Amino acid sequence: MEYHLKLPVGRDDIKKLHVGDVIYITGKIFTARDEAHQIMLEKDKIPFAPSEMALFHCGPLMKKEKGKWSAISAGPTTSSRMDIFEDKFIEKFGINIIIGKGGMGERTEKALKKYNAIYTSYTGGAGTLAADKIEDVLGVYWLEDFGMPEAVWIFKVKEFGPLVVALDSHGESIYKKLKNKVK
Repeated sequence: MEYHLKLPVGRDDIKKLHVGDVIYITGKIFTARDEAHQIMLEKDKIPFAPSEMALFHCGPLMKKEKGKWSAISAGPTTSSRMDIFEDKFIEKFGINIIIGKGGMGERTEKALKKYNAIYTSYTGGAGTLAADKIEDVLGVYWLEDFGMPEAVWIFKVKEFGPLVVALDSHGESIYKKLKNKVK
């Protein structure tokens, strides 16, 4: 099935999604890689509301002209690196859509099921296509601390995708299904 979702997305909408579904999202997303995950988990308060956005495992290439940021490339980074944080991250921030590539581990799979969330896969190597779906840069955090790829970027996106539901809130995994099919 194909879905066009407006963020934030309710838990009932997440429950409707299954492995293999294709989604496009409109609204706010934020980027977070290893260092951003760690600092956000350590802080009592952060200056934005992750629960209202989708999380994008991405280290974008950005350009600043006349005081305004724009994305040049925003392809996904390998998500498995964030697996050591993701279960706690989902619990603390109420994230219900994660975008990345390559899948995630058992800890994240269990958290997705427990907290009614999904992990979606975006095609690697398509960073300029992703950047084309970014309408605006709404903010950037920890740029001076971590540098461009590790900073948290908040983007306004329109019809961002296609995103394939790779791990759903029902405990299903496209990776496990494919592995079994190959066997």
